[in-house]
Amino acid sequence: MRFLTAVAALALALPAAAAQDSGFDPARLSQHIRILSADDYQGRGIATPAEDRVIGYMSGAMAAAGLEPGGENGGWTQAVTLNRFTASNVQASLSVGDWTLPLIQGEHIVASTRRPGSDHVMLTDAPLVFVGYGIKAPERNWDDFKGQDLSGKILVVLVNDADFEEPALDTFGGRAMTYYGRWTYKYEEAARQGAAGVIIVHEDAPASYGWTTVRNSWSGPQFDIVRSDANERIPVESWIQRDVAVELFRRAGLDFDALKARARSRDFRPVALTGAELDVMFDVASEQIVTHNIIGRLPGTTRPDETVLFTGHWDHIGVGAVDADGDAIFNGAVDNASGIAGLLELARIAAAAPRTERSLVFIGFTAEESGLLGSEYYAANPLYPLETTVGGFNMDSANVYGRTRHLGVIGFGQSADFDARLEAAASAQGRTIEPDQSTQAGFYFRSDHFPLAKRGVPMVYADSAGPFVDEPIAARTAARDEYTARRYHQANDEWSGDWDYRGQIQDLEVYWSIARDLANSSDWPAWSDTSEFAAARAASASARD
Repeated sequence: MRFLTAVAALALALPAAAAQDSGFDPARLSQHIRILSADDYQGRGIATPAEDRVIGYMSGAMAAAGLEPGGENGGWTQAVTLNRFTASNVQASLSVGDWTLPLIQGEHIVASTRRPGSDHVMLTDAPLVFVGYGIKAPERNWDDFKGQDLSGKILVVLVNDADFEEPALDTFGGRAMTYYGRWTYKYEEAARQGAAGVIIVHEDAPASYGWTTVRNSWSGPQFDIVRSDANERIPVESWIQRDVAVELFRRAGLDFDALKARARSRDFRPVALTGAELDVMFDVASEQIVTHNIIGRLPGTTRPDETVLFTGHWDHIGVGAVDADGDAIFNGAVDNASGIAGLLELARIAAAAPRTERSLVFIGFTAEESGLLGSEYYAANPLYPLETTVGGFNMDSANVYGRTRHLGVIGFGQSADFDARLEAAASAQGRTIEPDQSTQAGFYFRSDHFPLAKRGVPMVYADSAGPFVDEPIAARTAARDEYTARRYHQANDEWSGDWDYRGQIQDLEVYWSIARDLANSSDWPAWSDTSEFAAARAASASARD
């Protein structure tokens, strides 16, 4: 990931000059990332001693900038109670007739649970049923279950939704992933169907990440919000490698690829894998833990009850399995110490500027890596009413490779109002807007703006995109691509002294210029009429009259 030394020195010299106009400081960004992703922060695992260090660091930086505590009871935090589940001694096997395949945790399968109330999970001779993409979407006239009784069965499902492989179908909006394509939905719907478990067949392209990411993300402790009804979760949540699924289907007399093609039709019906069974057992250590959102605030001068948000998640994976290089600490420098660095720089710039009429709130969310749980908790238990939250800007994995020609807008079209503001701010920098080029990956549903958006709060999720502006362009492009291919959710997502923060600073300038204008206006950004979030916002319109 390192540039050539001479070029790196030039890149680091340039951002300092570029930052003089706006006040954003690349040295401060670098320092925040370096500290938060250092080994002594132990991968910023939630509810670990590392969390206390993060709280101390972030609250100290916010206080030094001039923010006041924005959390509960006059403090810097909001307590988030979660259930933590740690599976151990996983033993699993697939069988069809006389054929048996032992499954090794982390190699063939990752199996876990988020169902409260059990210290041991054991399923024996559980029958398997292929249910295509595992989607029930009445508004799209789509039902993969067709009313079949799936109680006690293991559902084998595909990643993403039907349009990924055949965009021309346009049943789910083409290649742009909907929430139906997310793994979280697959597990939720299986619980509604009464299933005993789910096996998601992992494939790199439709998942948008490799098996290593699956292994690292699901082999460790799993978290969930506290639920009053255990039946909202299934006993076994799992993934298997594609090659394992292909062999399983072949042994059951079925063609995986042929059935996958059939699953792209509304007429698809569940297919029993006749004679196929899953045995799985593991111990479960479960406990309630308390983690924290970290919140600072600058009260507005004339309309303090109206709020503009800046958000990003502070957590990462923590300490996991030792990799080939002997490293077990998932430092999370880009994901998402870089976003928190941007949050803290925005706080410093905002606090040094004249106070805005509306309040500015800065939130470091917890438990994003566990399924957006910190932001989900805040959205369900907001400290500042969502009805009078003007909108917000979410930062997740910032650009640390230099200036780009475009500003990428994830979820472009959801809010024509915000799109126009982004376009104007980017144009002032000589950049153009680039709608999300990876809609099939479902990034709009994979970061902390989403729990707020689905409750109606207009949220921006945008960052640098497109080709780089400054030489060496090939080296910058290679570094960005290498992160995605080899460092995302890996132990080697580590800080580098060679990074070029000019691109991130351009993005921060966009966020700040739009937020400052909104915070000094009476405008309420709106969702587009075609957005699925427009109705939720409209329901609270009277609070904004």
